[in-house]
Amino acid sequence: MVLILLGCGWGLTIPLTVIAVKTGLGHLGIIFWQFFIVMVLFGIRQIFSKNKLSLARSSLQIFCVIAFIGTIFPNSASLIAAFYLPGGVLSILIATVPMFAFPIALFLGIDKFEFSRVLGIIFGFLGVYLLIAPEAALPDPSVIWVIPIALIAPIFYGLEGNFVAKFGTGNNSPIEMLLGASIIGCFVTFSLAILSNQFVNPFVPWTSAHYAVVLSSIIHGIVYATYVWLVTKVGVVFSAQVSYFVTLAGVLWSMVILDEVHSKFIWMSLLCMILGMALVKPRSCLLYTSPSPRD
Repeated sequence: MVLILLGCGWGLTIPLTVIAVKTGLGHLGIIFWQFFIVMVLFGIRQIFSKNKLSLARSSLQIFCVIAFIGTIFPNSASLIAAFYLPGGVLSILIATVPMFAFPIALFLGIDKFEFSRVLGIIFGFLGVYLLIAPEAALPDPSVIWVIPIALIAPIFYGLEGNFVAKFGTGNNSPIEMLLGASIIGCFVTFSLAILSNQFVNPFVPWTSAHYAVVLSSIIHGIVYATYVWLVTKVGVVFSAQVSYFVTLAGVLWSMVILDEVHSKFIWMSLLCMILGMALVKPRSCLLYTSPSPRD
């Protein structure tokens, strides 16, 4: 039941992101407020825990990796893609994280070759093919060029997971990592948003986009904290199965909230992606799924 609730929560952030982008908010402004809200939520928790956030070199290094490779770069790509692609398609594409993470893990020498996992990668990219090859797959075939941009996000999430698996967390808990990354991310994205005229002013009359950003960020903070708790209770391998529910929930929430109607090719792609995720399952020491919500 907890996995289903987590999946529904993370899946809900996908159509909320689409609403925020398609109503005119710039991606850097959105990412800043995502960082800020998570920083406040986890900062309060850190204060009550009475633990000081580490400023050691190893900690700052991992904070920067999570901020840039795990959030700023992939979220920028996802938000740009969200302006053109349906939420359901984004949900399916984000499920390719394991397909990219596994070959990266092989290259870094932290995982071993298995034929079943290669088969999973094949199913995953067959799912991508079903999105771009048939003319009737996407509601607007002219936006096929956005698919590679959307795939930048899972590539970076795969890099992030492998970096943490190889080099460790600098003795920081997952929540401390996200808090440190959010602090750094706030400074970086605030500056970039101001310079690019993308800052989202909270002191103007709010639109549906403003509420969507706040709601998605709060949901992400709560769901991520719950996910970390679940990992400590039942382990990474079981908890990673939440990726199935995130993908399916993202497609269904997009249908409910955004009134999306999908072709048969989208559903075939979703099936291929779920099969791919099942085959490219993570080992206990490496988590291939990444909280899309940072989207």
